[in-house]
Amino acid sequence: MEFFLDPSTWIGLLTLITLEVVLGIDNLIFIAILTKKLPPSHRDKARTIGLSLALLMRLNLLLLISWIVTLTTPIIQNKYFVLSGRDLILLSGGLFLIFKATIELHERLENYPENNTNSKNYASLWAVVIQIIVLDAVFSLDAIITAVGIVNNLPIMMTAVIISMTIMSFASKFLTNYINNHQTVIVLCLSFLLMIGFNLVAGAFQVHIPKGYLYTTIGFSIMIELFNQISYNNFIKNQSRRSMRQRTAEAILRLMVKKNPEKKNEQQKKIDRNNSKPNFSHTYISETFKEEERYMMNGVLTLAMRSIKSMMTPRGEISWVNIENNIDVIRSQLLATPHSLFPICKGELDEIVGVVRAKELLFEIEKNVNLTEFSSKNPPIIIPDTLDPINLLKILRKSKGKLAVITNEFGVVQGLITPLDILEAIAGEFPDEDETPDIISENDSWLVKGGTDLHSLQQLLNTKTLIKKEENHASLAGLLISQKGQLPLPGEIIYIPPFYFHIVEATEYRINLVRIKKNITFKKNN
Repeated sequence: MEFFLDPSTWIGLLTLITLEVVLGIDNLIFIAILTKKLPPSHRDKARTIGLSLALLMRLNLLLLISWIVTLTTPIIQNKYFVLSGRDLILLSGGLFLIFKATIELHERLENYPENNTNSKNYASLWAVVIQIIVLDAVFSLDAIITAVGIVNNLPIMMTAVIISMTIMSFASKFLTNYINNHQTVIVLCLSFLLMIGFNLVAGAFQVHIPKGYLYTTIGFSIMIELFNQISYNNFIKNQSRRSMRQRTAEAILRLMVKKNPEKKNEQQKKIDRNNSKPNFSHTYISETFKEEERYMMNGVLTLAMRSIKSMMTPRGEISWVNIENNIDVIRSQLLATPHSLFPICKGELDEIVGVVRAKELLFEIEKNVNLTEFSSKNPPIIIPDTLDPINLLKILRKSKGKLAVITNEFGVVQGLITPLDILEAIAGEFPDEDETPDIISENDSWLVKGGTDLHSLQQLLNTKTLIKKEENHASLAGLLISQKGQLPLPGEIIYIPPFYFHIVEATEYRINLVRIKKNITFKKNN
């Protein structure tokens, strides 16, 4: 009883427990790396068996402590160095650590793909267990020898070892799972093992590196990695607030970035020379997406994020037939306009009677039928301007080629949209015979119509600065008017980094033509 009432006994016990746990961290790090090579169902078993046998081994080492202390007798001696039995053990363990950590680092830095099939070659359970025992022997040797210097009492030392190994067994699963789920932590831990292995080798040759230096370096590295993990978790948290559609679209678009097939590194050239069969994992180097393919893929991925207003034919450009006009006027209008479908209205655009094909209407005119009754048999498809493009596709698919009329909340016609408009939103503009392209490229500038779709323009200019979430502009004119605060006058220049927008043609009511350049040098004859 007097033995347990001695305060020095408890102080020594707590000191040894703390020492064993702290010095056992490196052992747990290596256990995490070794057990990952086993099938998932065997990993817990390997940790339990390995640590249990390591405990028995440590207890046996304590029983043989008197012999271990005498291992300082020189075995190899010359004018350069002197190695005792203890030094040889430290040297062997250090070299093994350096070798094993280097192999593991090489596999991860080379980023070899893992085979996830059922035929994956896992390590043997007992091979991993033996490695755990051997590594624990190397790691525990210093701790046991140090324990003798602190408390030269066998029961206290054995009690400290049992308690510390119990703590390690409980912490091992959490630590190994955390390390295996964070690749940067694995690389950091392997770097620690390299450093510890180097320290063991240096100690074998009587070059003693203060433990404080080692622990300070490890502690500082852990603190930096902690900051890295906090930063990564915050990044994931912020990414989760964005829609899955947007994140997926951006990821695919990044994969389509054009690579230069001429810039092959030496390793790739060597692979190409040695391989007679095509290596599809490197196909991206020699085969890139065409400009049209990237444009269409971008259009598909961003379609759901666009508004109907950015794709429709605006109200001011709608060709419609007023049935109150003279028959000859209607016939002339139908023959002069290349469109195949026309909204038939009564007096004004907002009074749509129906939507009729031009050839059918011309045929009925020749028969002198009542155009109002004929047009009313084909009522228009009315959709709100707030409808999203994905649901719009379903409606247009059921419309069997007809156009849809876009109205606002007050029933005022905003524009028309057809399947061709959706195709143009994805693949680019298909101008009619009587139309000029919305965007004309001229050397180092672009001549753009004011009503040009802002999404298409932004994609063509390869920028993300034109469309902002807090603003709802469908056309270039809308953007420039918002930027200026009023309708700009001809000759004015508006700067939206990194582009300058020179107003070429404008009236009191609209912007007709704009020249876009990346610098402010404009010709006076624009």
